[in-house]
Amino acid sequence: MTMTTSTQLTTTQVYRVYIRATPEAIWEAITKPEWTARYGYGGLVDYDLRPGGAYVGRASEEFKAAAAAGGNPVPDIVIDGEVLEADPPRRLVTTFRMLMDPDIAAEGFTRVTHEIVPGAGGVTALTVVHELDGAPRLAAIISGSLESEGAGGGYPWILSDLKSLLETGAPMAG
Repeated sequence: MTMTTSTQLTTTQVYRVYIRATPEAIWEAITKPEWTARYGYGGLVDYDLRPGGAYVGRASEEFKAAAAAGGNPVPDIVIDGEVLEADPPRRLVTTFRMLMDPDIAAEGFTRVTHEIVPGAGGVTALTVVHELDGAPRLAAIISGSLESEGAGGGYPWILSDLKSLLETGAPMAG
């Protein structure tokens, strides 16, 4: 028996997390590979933080090995895009295309905005807005709705892991 599940996902997904960290620390954790290697999926980012600059997410050796062991080898570059706006440590806007799956890559570029707003008591709000028009497969993955199928927990998991790392010095799994 084959079961089909349909999930309606909005074309704009918004995620907010409050982190006891400075805006500068959060900016560094988002834009520096020595940080991104330590949370989420362990990817290594490279940003040219000028309008029109390249944004690339590379798979770590551990990620590539785990993906290959699971029968889903991934390319060295798993995400590419372009920096549209960079205002450290407040706002980063990029295009985003996931390259791990040809069908998802074919959906094209989407747009991601990171807003970092300091608040009272040393707590900073990080809001991620991902505009996903024409990208239903990517929307399903990044929402975490395919986690039970091995696709990971998407932004909810990544942002929770980032919060844990910045507040405790260790990722959730670590």
